[in-house]
Amino acid sequence: MKIHSLTPILNVSSVVDSLLWFERLGWRRSFTYNEGGMIDGAELRNEHGDAGFAGLCAGEAQLFLCQDGQGLRGGAPARFLGDEAAGAMWMSLWLGSPAEVDEAHALALAHGITVLWPPTDEPWGVRECRIMHPDGHVFRLSAGLGE
Repeated sequence: MKIHSLTPILNVSSVVDSLLWFERLGWRRSFTYNEGGMIDGAELRNEHGDAGFAGLCAGEAQLFLCQDGQGLRGGAPARFLGDEAAGAMWMSLWLGSPAEVDEAHALALAHGITVLWPPTDEPWGVRECRIMHPDGHVFRLSAGLGE
């Protein structure tokens, strides 16, 4: 098997709110969709209502958002240690340098985004910070220490 790309799908309680959350971190909308089909200009809503499915891009990475479907959301706040009970998705997002991890952390703090773990040089050779989406999904913002 040779995989050419991977696009995670997050189950979210609100696609519109989630799009705005990711955009605060620098992601951009690639498309939005609702009961009427594709929404022109990737707008948040049109005459058929709010977007219920959407795509986001950051660099080469892509992520889909699905309202109330295609996966689980966290039922309780993440607890960090293991966090097997959160029920939400965990993802590692690889940034270009340890300085970019610090910049992403500062951006998250400036926008009131929940930070679970501040930027830390980890023993496995990465600088890492962990943030949490309002639906409990956890993003490990990481960069190799040798980069």
